Amino acid sequence: MTGAKGPTGGSGHEGGRSLKVRVKSAGKRTMSSKLWLERQLNDPYVAAARREGWRSRAVYKLIELDERFHFFKPGQKIIDLGAAPGGWAQYAAKKVNSATGKGKVVGIDLLDIEPIAGVEFTVMDFLEPDAPERLKAMLGSEADAVLSDMAANTTGHKKTDHLRIVHLAELAAEFAREVLAPGGFFVAKVFQGGAEGELLTMLKRDFAVVRHVKPKASRADSAELYVLATGFRGKREEADEG
Repeated sequence: MTGAKGPTGGSGHEGGRSLKVRVKSAGKRTMSSKLWLERQLNDPYVAAARREGWRSRAVYKLIELDERFHFFKPGQKIIDLGAAPGGWAQYAAKKVNSATGKGKVVGIDLLDIEPIAGVEFTVMDFLEPDAPERLKAMLGSEADAVLSDMAANTTGHKKTDHLRIVHLAELAAEFAREVLAPGGFFVAKVFQGGAEGELLTMLKRDFAVVRHVKPKASRADSAELYVLATGFRGKREEADEG
């Protein structure tokens, strides 16, 4: 695995000729699948991920956030929600040195994930009532970070899809509140759309600093943003919140 800066270099042209790949329609391939495949083949982050040995292009979003805000440290204990195919957990393992036993990374998903050095994967729904305690037991203590690049299945209706992704981020934030050690951080995907008020109120109550960031690796036509909350204040009893 080499480098962590993401795709750099050429403009996609050589000798004045465009190198963009176009996919021919064939067999039962639909137009949407044709366009998706074309976008994948021409995406510099997809190519960079293959070249550098990362599980997915999404890793460059986390890399950019970490290079800007420096939240990963050797020895930390990390939980990655909705971890498949494993790119975020892979990068976290590298940063916390979990392959050498200094830190620990646990990734959970509803799908099986191919093994990665320094990461313990398990099939689990983070919404199960006993999930927080099970994951803390796997880590051996509270977590230093909860990562979530989860996205709800889309319906094609922008307002509905926005509400669903924000609700998922709220659930992830509630989970983080149950497992984080004081001083910990939380990173989650959200969408632009104006329905994040309750999520931001929750995060500002529980964390010292809350930021919205759109990494360069997020596709230009995507409404996705990431929320980064740092400096977890520690779980307070419900009676103290009134």
